[in-house]
Amino acid sequence: MAITLTTAAADRVRGYLEKSERALGLRFGVKTSGCSGFSYTVELAESIDEQDQVFESQGVKVVVNSTSLPYVDGTEIDFNQDELSAAFAFNNPRVSATCGCGESFSII
Repeated sequence: MAITLTTAAADRVRGYLEKSERALGLRFGVKTSGCSGFSYTVELAESIDEQDQVFESQGVKVVVNSTSLPYVDGTEIDFNQDELSAAFAFNNPRVSATCGCGESFSII
């Protein structure tokens, strides 16, 4: 499978990449957090390690470490913005439940 970006997400990430001299792409993963188990992590990737898997979507590299890959494989990353907020959104087919506040999730 793969990690994909919508056009809106890719445009947003490219904006961040243009401002950073060291960034190679987007680092995407999970960490243990919240009442449901996991939360997403998103940051600029300044290095690519041997255990990382690199996907390319819409011309942007998406870097995922081997520990996170089973939890996020198949995810589509989107970006939503309105007058009050701007945030990445994640369409992960592996999610089986989310907590009430929407900050964490569990997988199948």
